[in-house]
Amino acid sequence: MFDKILIANRGEIACRVIKTARRMGIRTVAVYSEADRNALHVAMADEAVFIGPAPSAQSYLVADRIVQACRDTGAEAVHPGYGFLSERESFAEALAKVGVTFIGPNTGAIAAMGDKIESKKLAVAANVSTVPGFVGEIRDEAHARAIAREIGYPVMVKASAGGGGKGLRIVHEEKALAQAIQSSQNEARASFGDDRLFIEKFVTEPRHIEIQVLGDKHGHVIYLGERECSIQRRHQKVIEEAPSPFLDAATRKAMGEQAVSLAKAVGYDSAGTVEFIVDKERKFYFLEMNTRLQVEHPVTELITGLDLVELMIRSAAGEKLTIKQGDVKLDGWAVESRIYAEDPYRGFLPSTGRLVRYQPPKEGEHDGIRVRNDTGVYEGGEISIYYDPMIAKLCTHAATRTVAIDAMAEALDQFRIEGINHNIDFLAAIMHSPRFREGRLTTGFIAEEYPDGFHGVPLDDVHARRFAAAAVATKIVRTIRAGAISGSLNGAHAPGSDFRVTLGDRTLEVKDASLKNGMLHATIDGVHYSARVDWHPGDAIMRIGEGSEVCAIQISRLHGSYRLRQGGTSVFATVRSRVAAELAALMPKKVAADTSRLLLCPMPGLVVSVNVSEGQEVKTGETLAVVEAMKMENVLTAERDGTIKKINAKKGDSLALDDVILEFA
Repeated sequence: MFDKILIANRGEIACRVIKTARRMGIRTVAVYSEADRNALHVAMADEAVFIGPAPSAQSYLVADRIVQACRDTGAEAVHPGYGFLSERESFAEALAKVGVTFIGPNTGAIAAMGDKIESKKLAVAANVSTVPGFVGEIRDEAHARAIAREIGYPVMVKASAGGGGKGLRIVHEEKALAQAIQSSQNEARASFGDDRLFIEKFVTEPRHIEIQVLGDKHGHVIYLGERECSIQRRHQKVIEEAPSPFLDAATRKAMGEQAVSLAKAVGYDSAGTVEFIVDKERKFYFLEMNTRLQVEHPVTELITGLDLVELMIRSAAGEKLTIKQGDVKLDGWAVESRIYAEDPYRGFLPSTGRLVRYQPPKEGEHDGIRVRNDTGVYEGGEISIYYDPMIAKLCTHAATRTVAIDAMAEALDQFRIEGINHNIDFLAAIMHSPRFREGRLTTGFIAEEYPDGFHGVPLDDVHARRFAAAAVATKIVRTIRAGAISGSLNGAHAPGSDFRVTLGDRTLEVKDASLKNGMLHATIDGVHYSARVDWHPGDAIMRIGEGSEVCAIQISRLHGSYRLRQGGTSVFATVRSRVAAELAALMPKKVAADTSRLLLCPMPGLVVSVNVSEGQEVKTGETLAVVEAMKMENVLTAERDGTIKKINAKKGDSLALDDVILEFA
């Protein structure tokens, strides 16, 4: 067994590998860029080596620097995590030349399956059902147009070395093909150092279901069940679960055996994932094989009880698998939610900055429910523009799918993040979606359920009363506390009993409110309301018990108001006496500045291109500029016809949120 390993990655996956290595008694070496000097994985490792500037192309993707770090520290093996160099054959070969073990599959398997084009050729040769398309690299735009016309739109433009949604675009019509190719190549080059692309047919109403395989260097390969990964946005997985609510035992077995056969064909000897597209008739088609550990591996660990990182390390050290296919048992149900630094209320634009508050739910097992949170950040840390926007992977495990989903909904309600925007409201809304809870999933779920974007779960009357009660309870507790401060005038801080509560644009009348011994009583819009309240000033979470139901509401105090969050709903609440509310209504409303003639940068990022010139006339939908943030390109298009008056930014500029890129006449 190895004495010391280096983790050629960053963030949550680096922290995840370090935890297992520490448990196995293996010392660890972290690598870090300029942007990651104070990162959590650097603090957790036994040693850390600086490898270059913030951009990944100058640090985490430079294989020579990783190899040199191994030499300098005496690391005997390297775990690549996912992304970066994890599926680069040349990296594994470079390590082998200096006697360092690659904790992953052999180079032959990486070459055969890590390359999306070559893996598809191999699958075709092995008579594996594949998605129709061109088996090979597209030469240029004209070649791409010819292929797309032959197989028919919609098509998928994909990076040969891609993964995690990077370098992938769905194209519905020919006029969008050129931009899709350009963006896919740019993302692939930046993320993987390889801009080769291929094209295949996009299967409508598909499910994305993948099989986890595991092999050793003695010819043994098994499968560990499947993961349902159909909830995706921009082809990047958002929520995963295991097992799939769609597969029956026969289909699961058939997919697993096919995945194992494919893995054995290339002598696969580590953890890997065979991805399939499954149609509504449960017919499945090989999509690609990821020759690395997947982001979503925790759900498989939770239902099998296995540590995939440990098994990868043991396989790389030459040990035999100690489990056989018949030993694999799937226990219960696991759900994973990816917490991203993005704003779902603004089209999921990336968000960067400092984590002013980072308070995840408590991990551990209680009453048959387990909560797990894999993360690489900490309170006070920074979310950078240079890397993937993932903050954490929140997982729950329970005996049934319904209980696991309910546990996830509760855990999301307890997850407090401030300082940057995040997608927790969006994830919570999905947990409460009837379609999701029924298991009626496709990769188009998000686009179909939120065709006009995400605006939060609307407040119905029941939830409006609950939120109003929470706001009133907060007001009363804080007022009573203020009145207890020594030296205050008697009666100066009487809490009152009648209030006018605004929740966004909705107003509720609250009468006869009282809070004694943890019980709140009030009449809200004419309806009597009673609930148990557990909250003290400074608490991030208020627990409200309505009969047998107890829910957690996040409360953040703002200037003159509160922000309340629960179950996918987020509202700003103000609590005033009737007189104060009437006076507030007389105050002039602040009018937002007119920005209709400006193209503003929607997130902090780097200008990849400005596609227009001053004086140029543009049409609705025409590309104006491309901004890169967190390794993803964001194409900014014209929302109406117009003429460009002035251009304020150029290629290579680093812009802040709402910086003016250009002006219209």
